[in-house]
Amino acid sequence: MDESAMVESEEIRPGVILDYDASDNVVGIEILGLSQRVPAEMLKSLQFETV
Repeated sequence: MDESAMVESEEIRPGVILDYDASDNVVGIEILGLSQRVPAEMLKSLQFETV
């Protein structure tokens, strides 16, 4: 998570929550139940990209 202070959260899809700072930038992402969404063998090699 970014070091910016989170001021708001929004569930954009069931179990996918974005956290926003005061400037409305995304500073965090929470994915609930990821082990039920992704096959176990893929959990070991998930890669995330920032833009």
